Amino acid sequence: MMHRVFLAAAIAATLAACSSGVKLEDVPVENRSGSTVVPGATGPTGPGGASRVEQVQADSLAGNTAGPANVARTIYFDYDSNEIKPQFQSLIEQHARFLRSNNGRRIVVEGHTDERGGREYNLALGQRRAEAVRRALALLGVTDAQVEAVSLGEEKPAMTGADETAWAQNRRAEIAYR
Repeated sequence: MMHRVFLAAAIAATLAACSSGVKLEDVPVENRSGSTVVPGATGPTGPGGASRVEQVQADSLAGNTAGPANVARTIYFDYDSNEIKPQFQSLIEQHARFLRSNNGRRIVVEGHTDERGGREYNLALGQRRAEAVRRALALLGVTDAQVEAVSLGEEKPAMTGADETAWAQNRRAEIAYR
């Protein structure tokens, strides 16, 4: 009997500790159009009479948000390889120059593979490709804090198909500015 009383008290204490004072109906909700809806707010309204907050360009480097102008962001690899081909060295150098000039800029290098190979193998190969690009940028003076290397393996193909043309397009590393 005493165990039941202690158990009931423990459950009640746990539930009380998990409760929150935040009223869910007062939390702003972002809709798909990019505006923020604040229940009960007054002022200019968007669709449906909801309060509308306009998007603001927060990046002081507005012209540089996409990285260096007219420079590709994709490095392609040979089958089962993470060696950067000589024809992509100039591309990497241009991104390195841009990143050194813009210390506040960050990139993610996403490593990709074609569909051949097992899931774990492809994730590892994608990571090796992303790391190869990260190391090449580091050798050119880009700080580690500016570059994150991740693998997406075969999960986001650039081209669908089961032939060499599609596979060649999927064996890549992509540079994405954040």
